[in-house]
Amino acid sequence: MAQSQLRLPRLCEYCGKPFEAKTVATRYCSNACGNRANKERLKREKEEARKQTLLEHAATHIAEIQTRPYITVAEATDLFGISKDTVRRLIKKGKLPAVNLGERLTRISRVHIEEMFTAVQMPEQVEETKSAADNTPQNAINPDDYYTVGDIVSKYNTYPLVISNFIEKHKIQKLKFGRSVYIPKAEFDRLFINRKTRQRGKKQ
Repeated sequence: MAQSQLRLPRLCEYCGKPFEAKTVATRYCSNACGNRANKERLKREKEEARKQTLLEHAATHIAEIQTRPYITVAEATDLFGISKDTVRRLIKKGKLPAVNLGERLTRISRVHIEEMFTAVQMPEQVEETKSAADNTPQNAINPDDYYTVGDIVSKYNTYPLVISNFIEKHKIQKLKFGRSVYIPKAEFDRLFINRKTRQRGKKQ
């Protein structure tokens, strides 16, 4: 049987060198390049499988953490993406309740740290609802116009309980998405700064 005289100019998909392919399906210039390419493909597939296993393990671990009322400092960093130094600093300042069960056995309140650091993605547009007064649809919410409790804690160096009491006292209209509360920046800043100004005036 006569051999095919077909010669197709190609570039080897492994080494990049030009060669003449004998079939339209030929991808490599030699068996050596084909074998190396196959080994690298198998290596990549193995690495992807390993990463997928790690992701599934991490998801299971996080789901388990979310069921416990108290968690470790390391678990807090995994759950909320914050550094251990930040967690320890909040504990030291008294902003984050914690109990010490022994050396390297600090446990912190998951509920309290969720209130400070849980990031819930704001919807691009709030579902339109009708006002009882004029039936005007509400405007879309701009996340840049709102604080989370954690934002206020960091900016004003205060406590979540102080913030909660202040919001209730001044009847600041807040929004709630899931477990997170969003407070209008302009209104909160104006009232809170005025409060601090009055407190300084009383001390003088």
